[in-house]
Amino acid sequence: MTVVRALARPLLSAIFVVQGAQAIRDPESHVAKAKPVADRLVPMMKKVAPAQVGDRIPESTVNLVRLNGAAQVLGGLALASGKGRRVGAVLLAGSLVPTTLAGHSFWQESDKPARAAQRIQFLKNLGLMGGLLLAAVDTEGQPGLAWRATHGAKVAKRETKRGARLAKRETKQLARFARREAKLAARTAKAELPFS
Repeated sequence: MTVVRALARPLLSAIFVVQGAQAIRDPESHVAKAKPVADRLVPMMKKVAPAQVGDRIPESTVNLVRLNGAAQVLGGLALASGKGRRVGAVLLAGSLVPTTLAGHSFWQESDKPARAAQRIQFLKNLGLMGGLLLAAVDTEGQPGLAWRATHGAKVAKRETKRGARLAKRETKQLARFARREAKLAARTAKAELPFS
């Protein structure tokens, strides 16, 4: 791991760990802002999710806030430690969507200074989302799964062609050898025949 990655991951995840822990300890302070978003998202998620998952989605806004906080703490720790960093980054990006919609809906503010402050926070969260998406696709300089699959297919195709050319060459050599042997056998047989 490079020095930049060793510094960037904990810096990026720190806000999620702190805010997530605060949401777990004191969810009531977030409930008022989270309720309108939760009231729209929960029924939609229950429709989309498979039955066994949909039945487990909490309907209580307090529990949803705690669940989102737990996701942020777990994702932040995974990203900061490097153990499951890509999954952690995806988890954080997913938890950031309802957090941003609930906490920084600047378009609903009528007061100009409040609207400007909420817009800044909204854009800050978009910036964090961008960083998380970069962290989610960071392979630490190693080839990614898509590249490996494409590269593996190209190598397999090249090796198949190579094997086919080799087989064709050997077949031609064997055919020449068989013709030579047949001619030699025919000459030998002709030479051994008694003259009549």
